[in-house]
Amino acid sequence: MKKNVGKTDRIMRFLGALLAASCAVMAPLPLAVRGPLFGSVAGYLLFTAVVGTCVGYRLMGQSTCELEPKA
Repeated sequence: MKKNVGKTDRIMRFLGALLAASCAVMAPLPLAVRGPLFGSVAGYLLFTAVVGTCVGYRLMGQSTCELEPKA
């Protein structure tokens, strides 16, 4: 897959994944609610941060990657 998530976006997604994962552990909700809810958000953000591809961006035709110089 072609990468469509830029460096700054990837860093922010990684930080968001850490925040969502901490909410999955510490939120004052039942485990049956907070685990799937915050865990799935954290998993998706971490996946997109590591791989560099966002399905939502692809569906909208967007990209936060820097433009590659043409030779």
